[in-house]
Amino acid sequence: MLATRRLPGPAWDELGEVEVGPADAPRDDVEVLVVTNEPFDLDGFPALRLVANFGVGYDRVDVDACAARGVAITNTPGVLDAATADLAVALMLAVRRGVVAGDRHVRTGTWGSHWASPRSLGRDVSGTTLGIVGLGRIGSAVARRAQGFDMRVLHTRRREGDLDELIRESDIVSLHVPLTPETTGLITRERLASMKDGATLVNTARGAVVDEDALVDELVSGRIGAGLDVFVHEPHVPPALFGLPNVVLTPHIASATIETRSAMTRIVVDNVLAFAQGEPLPTQVV
Repeated sequence: MLATRRLPGPAWDELGEVEVGPADAPRDDVEVLVVTNEPFDLDGFPALRLVANFGVGYDRVDVDACAARGVAITNTPGVLDAATADLAVALMLAVRRGVVAGDRHVRTGTWGSHWASPRSLGRDVSGTTLGIVGLGRIGSAVARRAQGFDMRVLHTRRREGDLDELIRESDIVSLHVPLTPETTGLITRERLASMKDGATLVNTARGAVVDEDALVDELVSGRIGAGLDVFVHEPHVPPALFGLPNVVLTPHIASATIETRSAMTRIVVDNVLAFAQGEPLPTQVV
């Protein structure tokens, strides 16, 4: 077994000695590969029988090639719904209430000069309209949290016009769809342009769900705000975003709590142990 990194939490030790290193060179002795959604060359692992992905999304794993080779893929669904939903709400609050900019003013001693300035005024979260794109487990968890803020919640169905209407009507648009060929570039330049002035886009899904160049243009203009946990070319972030007061950036940490990451490791370990014992894989996706 090869793991691209040691996973957090006590369950990891149940696997005994595990080789940890990059999956960037051919190996003919690896039957189990533990990844965190990193791409790898399947042809370089002729003995591979299981890819255990640490995370819900596995868009960088070649699913079709694995299926053709009879290589199983597992992921870690369910246990990170709450943490991801919490971060989505935190980003909504941070962007609309100017939390990061306010923190910076306190730390730099410029609090007094900004407190009474119209530029220091944020926007409400309570009572606003929240549009959820992707009402799966995580999107549903966000919707439940929105009730505590007396938000009006919209969500999309499969008709394309529904998405366009949601984007036009929402004060906050929160993205919770997996990255697939159908969702790549789903939030187009035209859809971004149709957002209300002062609206907020929150993305804890995948960067490529949004036309990133178009998003940068909208954010630089100052017309909308955004809370972004994911980007197209991670860890690269468009430099134009760094100095913008209407943007809050986090480094893909939606599931990054001690409790959640430990629970994710538990699922990875359960899948690896089930594979070793010839039992059904608990969270097999392919």
